[in-house]
Amino acid sequence: MNKSTLLKAKLVGVFIAMAFSAHLFAEPMGDEKAKKPNIVFIAIDDMNDWVGYMGGHPQAMTPNMDKLANEGVAFMNAHSVAPGCSPSRNALLYGVEPYNSGLYPFYEHAIHKQLKQKYTSLPTLLKNNGYNTYGSGKIHHGKEYGEVEWTDYLDADHQPRAFAKDKGFSTNKKNSFRPTTNPYKEMFDHQVASYGIDVIKNKQKNDKPYFAAIGLVKPHLPFDCPVEFYDALPENITPPALLESDLNDIGKEGNSMRRAGDDKKFKANNQWGDVRKAYLSCIAWADYNVGRILAAVEQSPEADNTIVILWSDHGYHLGEKKSFKKFTLWEEANRVPFIIHDRREKETKKGRKVTQAVTLINVYRTLAEMAGIKAPDYVDGNSLVPQLLDQSAPVLAPAIASWGRGNYAVRTENWRFIQYFDGEQELYNHQKDNNEWHNLANHPEYKSKVEELSALLPKNEAPTVEEYISPWSIFGADTKRLKKVKPKSNEKDKKAKKNNKQNH
Repeated sequence: MNKSTLLKAKLVGVFIAMAFSAHLFAEPMGDEKAKKPNIVFIAIDDMNDWVGYMGGHPQAMTPNMDKLANEGVAFMNAHSVAPGCSPSRNALLYGVEPYNSGLYPFYEHAIHKQLKQKYTSLPTLLKNNGYNTYGSGKIHHGKEYGEVEWTDYLDADHQPRAFAKDKGFSTNKKNSFRPTTNPYKEMFDHQVASYGIDVIKNKQKNDKPYFAAIGLVKPHLPFDCPVEFYDALPENITPPALLESDLNDIGKEGNSMRRAGDDKKFKANNQWGDVRKAYLSCIAWADYNVGRILAAVEQSPEADNTIVILWSDHGYHLGEKKSFKKFTLWEEANRVPFIIHDRREKETKKGRKVTQAVTLINVYRTLAEMAGIKAPDYVDGNSLVPQLLDQSAPVLAPAIASWGRGNYAVRTENWRFIQYFDGEQELYNHQKDNNEWHNLANHPEYKSKVEELSALLPKNEAPTVEEYISPWSIFGADTKRLKKVKPKSNEKDKKAKKNNKQNH
């Protein structure tokens, strides 16, 4: 057995041992059933479908997420509201679609002050209705640790990194694809997970229920994580299937969203393998920390009164459609892991899956209903509690993603339809074309399907919110006008603006 295979075997063994460290709990009786549930809210940054149970990449090492998907309800056709951190998290946490809020692009962090005056965020809703709310890591896009939302929040630090010699590469501080040799406890996500674990372990019987929001940053760039996870992967990483003529039937706006320069650079330097290996290793590192959190839940005194929800804010391109990163309306930039495990339900079968298309806009109403709290009337989306109980129950609204005003994707169980602000359209049949290589929108025989799906597009669009806007992220109908507008800001916001640009 070679060194890489041995390391992989050891690592997976550790994962599985942690994942199965639970002990059994009795069914709650009497008043126990009336308690509000604890909520463990695991947010993952930039994780696409390269997860074992989703089948996105054959070399993914995610035993803990796979186990959670098998025990809970896995939404196999789940998608982001927008393929970028800021609009995706704003929609989920404030409960409003971008086409209703006007929050289409990225914003400087100072915008949250005015958003909190207009909307009730999910943490605020829970805190105002009997919950202790704890946060760590990346939950909002931007550091939002105020008492309106949080009982307590860990402001973890990024420690200096030590890198393994002669492994991976970097072009700058952000575009780094190297394994680290730091002790785990120095790593940001390990600290974030440890804080959440302490919340879970320290819950006392008569305490308020807790909402533990744990925001893991990996696999967000830089793709740096402990060397053991990097070495556990084989040297040769399977590339995605590619078609040279893929983009020949794509219009100007769709092509403008691609990060084509990165793709060309990685190809020219023969670096795509290192990039993909580093990304997969960061996914394995995230899964390791998910396993630590799940083990704490399973061993906690209130394990049988706890809901675990896991989601990623959007997907990620690793060369598919000749693109790198997110920021497109294609499948790979939008499909995400999304799992809900209600541990109060004991008499349920394993491996429950929802194949209907959903987006993360439904998280707010779902958790509100599960906690027995009425969501504000303005909140978009629908509760997915019916799908948790019966995976074939029909989803009540289409899955819509946006990236710039006028640019929308509609995803159904078998189709993806995209319409851009300039009238260009794309249509993909996922029963035959999971790679989205063949745009059928202009084929006469698919005219009725285009009409059917275009009828699901938003009927009204809120104007783009222009205060605190990040000009680099503007796409769609407002591009020419807003890229010339200097965003509202002040001296206090300059540091936040710099961090926003570095971390998108």
